[in-house]
Amino acid sequence: MTPLTYLEAAVVGLVQGVTEMFPVSSLGHNVLIPAIIGGSWARDLNVSATESPYLAFVVGLHVATAIALLIYFWRDWIRIIGGFFTSIRDRKVRTQDQKLAWMIILATIPVGIVGLLFEHAFRVIFGKPILAGVFLAVNGVILIAGERYRSRASRAADAAVAAEREPGLVPAREPELVGAAGRAPAGSHARAGSRTLRQQEQAEAIQADRRLATMTYSRAVVVGSAQILALLAGISRDGVTMVAGMARGLSREDAARFAFLLATPVILAAGALKIPDLLGPLGNGIRGQILLGSVLSGVGAYLSVRFLLRYLRTRTLTPFGVYCLIAGLASVLYLGLVK
Repeated sequence: MTPLTYLEAAVVGLVQGVTEMFPVSSLGHNVLIPAIIGGSWARDLNVSATESPYLAFVVGLHVATAIALLIYFWRDWIRIIGGFFTSIRDRKVRTQDQKLAWMIILATIPVGIVGLLFEHAFRVIFGKPILAGVFLAVNGVILIAGERYRSRASRAADAAVAAEREPGLVPAREPELVGAAGRAPAGSHARAGSRTLRQQEQAEAIQADRRLATMTYSRAVVVGSAQILALLAGISRDGVTMVAGMARGLSREDAARFAFLLATPVILAAGALKIPDLLGPLGNGIRGQILLGSVLSGVGAYLSVRFLLRYLRTRTLTPFGVYCLIAGLASVLYLGLVK
């Protein structure tokens, strides 16, 4: 009998991918779901247990999630990485890509240090279902309060982004696609529309990075340091980073983008550092389950980040906060009184 079934792998993999991007805490859900279901799920999927095969499984999910983010933001990362190397070559930081690269590096250092030193202790001490429920409710309060008490600067930034985004950033028609008879070839409208959408998305991404690059390094470090709270199961990395970004004057949309950019190296590094667990004895007998869960996690993460970047243009984090508050309190009551 394997220590992790394919059903468990599929469910947890999909939940991981979606909840890692949504501001509702993937770790909190990965702790609570097995505990609530109980039975073999609680035994097989115990994240706080030492030498648990579940840890190797989680490594695979994190790597898949990071790869999904890299795929979604690949054009942006090419620019940012290029900015890093040109800044090293020139020994100066002049362009927005160069500054954004160093902002991400500096903003990632605090959570990197704390994670290396205390990740195991946080997971063992705080990775308990009851505590995960409590922190999930706390995460809900953070999201609701972050929206309720947004700074004037953040609200003004929202209005500025909306004004900046005007229709017609790129040509709506592709004249070269029109045939000699004045009729576009079959399928050309769909291709032109798809290409126009990609061009517009890329233009908007560059505009967003231009706005992000106006932040000071100290402000970026403060926003990035909020990720430390996500070491507590139930606290969302992206959620607290978005709230911190809005508190420092970013628009909701730019705060989300910066949160996803910051999360990519952190999630990738967390997975890469534990790859020996995946390849070692802890991964024996569950590599098929790891592959299935990782694929679903990657697909879920890609679709989620695509949805959220559009959703947060006009909507708030409050619904996610309400969900976390209700789900967290309900989990605490259920696990404390029923289980």
